[in-house]
Amino acid sequence: MVGLRIGLGFDIHRLEPASEPDAGIALAGLRLPCPWRVIAHSDGDVVLHALCDALLGAAAAGDLGEHFPDSDPAHRGRPSAWFLERVRALPALAPWRIANVDINVIAEVPRLAPHKPALRARLAELLALPLAAVSLKARTHEGLDAIGERRAIAAQAAVLLMAREAA
Repeated sequence: MVGLRIGLGFDIHRLEPASEPDAGIALAGLRLPCPWRVIAHSDGDVVLHALCDALLGAAAAGDLGEHFPDSDPAHRGRPSAWFLERVRALPALAPWRIANVDINVIAEVPRLAPHKPALRARLAELLALPLAAVSLKARTHEGLDAIGERRAIAAQAAVLLMAREAA
């Protein structure tokens, strides 16, 4: 077993204007108020979904849909922190520890700059990592494609795993 593994994850979900007074979206395990809602089977947290796929990829353990198919009614509305907890507990990840994570959120809405410190802190908490090992950046698509037209939100995640005996 090589002492380092890199994983890459991606997720995208459709957005639509919300009519509910308590509208908002889930990102990095937090609920951000905004006049939009994510169309998804679970809570649609693109950050945590991309992070799960990056962890699974680094451990060569498949992808999120293989472990938790969206065809399973048990996952309807499920918080994505639940998926992350289960992914981290998989035997394939047992020989590894997370060294760091780097997340890109690609969205026109909501504006993420004021939320970035809280999002990073929540990721660090969920992963039991120091804040210095968690990076979260926000990007727009400058009005291009579905993301730029406020019809979608996406996230990319990269993780570095280190063998526990190399730690």
